[in-house]
Amino acid sequence: MRLRVPLLVVVSLAAVLLSGCSASPAAPQEATPTSTSACPAAPTLPSGETTRLSLTVAGDDRLFDVHVPADHDGATPSPLILAFAGYRAPAGELEREVGLNDSGAVVVYPQPASSAAGTGWQGAPYSSGADDVAFTSALLDEVESRLCIDTARVFAAGMSNGGGFVSLLSCALPERIAAFAVVSGAVYPATNPPCPDAPPVPVIEFHGTADDVIPYDGGTRHDARVLPVPQWLSQLATRNGCAPDPRSETVAPGVEKQTWTGCRDRGALEHYRIAGGGHVWPGASGSGEQLGATRLIETFFTAHPLR
Repeated sequence: MRLRVPLLVVVSLAAVLLSGCSASPAAPQEATPTSTSACPAAPTLPSGETTRLSLTVAGDDRLFDVHVPADHDGATPSPLILAFAGYRAPAGELEREVGLNDSGAVVVYPQPASSAAGTGWQGAPYSSGADDVAFTSALLDEVESRLCIDTARVFAAGMSNGGGFVSLLSCALPERIAAFAVVSGAVYPATNPPCPDAPPVPVIEFHGTADDVIPYDGGTRHDARVLPVPQWLSQLATRNGCAPDPRSETVAPGVEKQTWTGCRDRGALEHYRIAGGGHVWPGASGSGEQLGATRLIETFFTAHPLR
């Protein structure tokens, strides 16, 4: 993956705190699903820009923004990152704040369907009821038909409700998405249950102990139970066949990194426990956190291709 890590393709490390200078999405373009092709004859999206596309899935019109790196030449397969924003997050906010556009990957920012409660992803009690897994599969087909994508290096990252949906995707699409990143994830066990029989997957997770939106130790949100972070991690460690107790190390003031070992097959699990951290993407613009989650996510993704 042309993400900022040695041994693959070396590129310069950009700072995680970015000012958000990506191009503003244009009016939606109509997108018709076509068969997936790793490298189409010629890219149909402009390089160095963010383009808004629309796609009809199960009769619903869905929107997603695609940022193509400036050096995408249409001949060299690029990695792809799906980036899912949180509940009611304004369109474009995640793109502006977290710096994924500097990763060297094609970055796709899907938008959730609207409901009476707002906009939320499948797996949350306030979601619209849309099949967001089907939407994700369809938009991957579409982007792969338009750009030269390395299908072994497709990844998913999400914040809050978007992180909860990434957890759901790890159960639903482990054969298509190589690795998963969850930031302050909202996992509701009643609507987003564990999948102990699903294949092992690589997952990296970040959560603050003072998160007052999705409490680290669980609680109730939207009249539904939120899973405590340690319990969710334990379930994932069991699914991945990892040793039950992680190895712990302090990697920054107040930040404990937990790494599970002995995982089977492709399984991997890392957790960053941020003492006093709030409901933020660590290192994002305005987060107040010094830990750079975006760079750590890119490093983790680079280390875990699908094959």
